[in-house]
Amino acid sequence: MIAVMTWTAPEVTRPSGDTAADERVLLPTLLNWHRSTFLHKLAGLTGEQLATASVPPSNLTLLGLIRHLAKVERFWFRLRYAAQDIGPLYDPALGKDHDFEALDADKAEEAYDILLEEIRLADEAAAEGSLDDTFDLGDSPFSLRMLYIHMIGEYARHNGHADLIRERVDGHTGA
Repeated sequence: MIAVMTWTAPEVTRPSGDTAADERVLLPTLLNWHRSTFLHKLAGLTGEQLATASVPPSNLTLLGLIRHLAKVERFWFRLRYAAQDIGPLYDPALGKDHDFEALDADKAEEAYDILLEEIRLADEAAAEGSLDDTFDLGDSPFSLRMLYIHMIGEYARHNGHADLIRERVDGHTGA
């Protein structure tokens, strides 16, 4: 009989940083702390557990959050800020919530890796930018500074969701 290995989300060490740095250092550092906090909340869970909707009546899952955060990393940093000639991560014709709804526990590792890659590429896209750089958001300019603030809020909100889901999945609570 062949043993089947079940993927589990790896342990993550959250970075520390200079809490008195100027904002060009502080904002990316705080965003990276929130990103790693999200990944920390996934550590040790299998694909099945990540795909479990555990807070009824919500259908929100940790795997859905992984996919969603990968989508927003790409959308804000690469498509909007850097204006890279790439498509969206998920086909818009599948619906605006496809990232939350199309869950395959067997593809959890792939989704996790995509999030890590989108984070890396987002950081690369903004690395040399000035916080005063702006891009068009349709009705008004949006600065890189505001983008960092927006993404910090995005992760902070979803870290709260992840806390509740994780606690219901396996009883684990944490910072």
